[in-house]
Amino acid sequence: MTDATTAPPPSDRIIDEPLSEALSRRYLAYALSVITDRALPDVRDGLKPVQRRVLYAMREMRLNPDASARKCAKVVGEVMGGYHPHGDQSIYDTLVRMAQDFAQRYPLVDGQGNFGNIDGDNPAAMRYTEARLTEAAALLLEGIDEDAVDFKPTYDGQDTEPVVLPTGYPNLLANGSTGIAVGMATSIPPHNAGELIDACLLLLEKPDCTTADLMAHVKGPDFPTGGVIVEPARSLLETYETGRGGVRLRALWAQEDLGQGRYQIVVTQIPYQVKKADLVEQLAELIENKRLPLLGDVRDESAEDVRLVLEPKSRNVEPAVLMESLFKLSDLENRFSVNLNVLDARGTPGVMGLKQVLLAFLDHRRDVLVRRARHRLAKIEARLHILDGLRIAYLNLDEVIRIVRYEDEPKQKLIAAFELSEIQAEAILNTRLRQLARLEEMELRREHGDLAEERDGIAGMLASDKAQWKLVGAGLRQVKAALGALNIRRSLFADAPEIDTEAALEAMIVREPITVILSERGWIRAAKGRVDDPSELKFKEGDKLQFLVPAETTDKLLVFASDGRFFTLAADKLPGARGNGEPLRLMIDLDDKVGIVDVFVHRPGAKRILASKEGYGFILPQDEAIAFRRAGKQVLNGKALISLPLGDADQLAVIGDNGKLLVFPVDELPEMARGKGVKLQSYREGALRDASAFRTGEGLATVDNSGRTRVWDDWRDWLGKRAGAGKVAPKGWPASKRFRPR
Repeated sequence: MTDATTAPPPSDRIIDEPLSEALSRRYLAYALSVITDRALPDVRDGLKPVQRRVLYAMREMRLNPDASARKCAKVVGEVMGGYHPHGDQSIYDTLVRMAQDFAQRYPLVDGQGNFGNIDGDNPAAMRYTEARLTEAAALLLEGIDEDAVDFKPTYDGQDTEPVVLPTGYPNLLANGSTGIAVGMATSIPPHNAGELIDACLLLLEKPDCTTADLMAHVKGPDFPTGGVIVEPARSLLETYETGRGGVRLRALWAQEDLGQGRYQIVVTQIPYQVKKADLVEQLAELIENKRLPLLGDVRDESAEDVRLVLEPKSRNVEPAVLMESLFKLSDLENRFSVNLNVLDARGTPGVMGLKQVLLAFLDHRRDVLVRRARHRLAKIEARLHILDGLRIAYLNLDEVIRIVRYEDEPKQKLIAAFELSEIQAEAILNTRLRQLARLEEMELRREHGDLAEERDGIAGMLASDKAQWKLVGAGLRQVKAALGALNIRRSLFADAPEIDTEAALEAMIVREPITVILSERGWIRAAKGRVDDPSELKFKEGDKLQFLVPAETTDKLLVFASDGRFFTLAADKLPGARGNGEPLRLMIDLDDKVGIVDVFVHRPGAKRILASKEGYGFILPQDEAIAFRRAGKQVLNGKALISLPLGDADQLAVIGDNGKLLVFPVDELPEMARGKGVKLQSYREGALRDASAFRTGEGLATVDNSGRTRVWDDWRDWLGKRAGAGKVAPKGWPASKRFRPR
């Protein structure tokens, strides 16, 4: 007999389907769940489900702005037990972030205790901290008990939760949002709610206004940590029109005079989401690695406010030049990516522009207004119905008293005698004797008149779109006034100054001649002065000289590798020549299998001819080869073989492994920043061996292995079209089939 624990599952639970279909369907369900229930905010209230649940649970706990704060552990337990069936840490992290004034432009939680700081320190455990709602959060929840929004069952079906909050101001843009879903993400910077409300009012006045018109009010983001926005206005306009882009944000700094020509830089605001402690550590590391030659020291003198002190290396350093070098290399400047990817009112994800987001918010506010008005209208109608019954009772007071006193079923008798409803009869029976005075009857008449007038006003508003939008605008003005000082802009706008930091850094370097020495095994060094006799240079055993390049300490050195990449080295950063130098591969990301084709000094505006082993080439402007990255810059596609200075040459000679020579005008080569190039010479067998550029009047020259130079005046016999096969080189040509020894 089969044991119960090992019995096969019932046949009706077995589903026979292809694995690929089962996986795709389940993964799609998971992806949709992450997109709609976790990662993306709703365009109407700007909240993710966990944020909305935290705020709603706190309101249900009566943690209003004027109430006493409660332990965060109790809030987290309430949210997890009733609304959010996930881990307590994710709920607490959400609550903490909504309380951090350096993370939220308009904090929604008033936290008491250690909620972390801008240095990146973690908050205290939830059992130690307390929280309540802020006034800004109360504005998001206002009217939620007045049928302003739809509710849905909670995860266990025992209660309900709001689908969206009423939202008194455009919280999506005011506080921003970030999130990563499956196959999509969102990144929305914070903005100034006062400016957003002004833009909404403009939309109400001129529905056909453009994004540029709206930007007269919303000039850009407004980060809680302040900073200076240096993104061009044209770029911001494109970002707000398309919903995608970025914002360059810099630290706010000022110069403090120390007397005797000395000064220091004080940073008082740092970019959004940059941890101050990490920033100080980054600057100290850059100083230690000698990547910031203009900066002498950095100190953190912050208390409650940010105060970073930067000391220049020399009093001769211009403050603007120093800061531009810091902005370039450190997180004192960063770029906040903008991706306005949100869920619309139907729960569909999509990227919206500024105008679309504000229109969606206004439509939501109008819907909330109408629903609250209808809810109020129903309340008024119910009260008027009761008042009508009470007025009948006052007009027939003696009979009502008799019925109540002597009849066994007074309720039914009242209904039959005065044609009342059960609700009216119940209200009469519940009326106290002391309320039966004449003065109370007058009060009932006054209340009835006021409610009737309010009912007519609401009914008229519900029948007029214009009146509805007018009330939406009035409500927004009230919210703007309620936010008050919170609407003072924190982030400033400025144009990034045009400063040549490279020239400034070079000006700090003492200009003197050096000779760059690179061995065949890749050891590089720089000897002071000029090396007249290379034979006196010493190398490690088995190693020898490959390149000897005269330069100066202010030069940039370009290294051309056989994989087609260019690397840039600062000549003043090269190791000295007392020893054997250092391996070049420690300075750049270069594989051991990749060789060095050429090393030369960069000359602005100069050009070079590059060619691959396969016989393809082009003219490269040297400025396009500059890249101070360890990975270098890919320029030539193919196995690099040739690097020639173009100078004023007008002819190019190429020779293949087959010994055939071809000469053609240089102007047949294209000028390119990168690529494969065009074919220089055709080969049935073999490939390109060598190339040489020369002037027509000077003739084609070759150098043999013994160092003798020969000029070939009859080079025109080999003149042809680019990509031709060429002719066999003349007698007396070097046996190496090259123009010069290697």
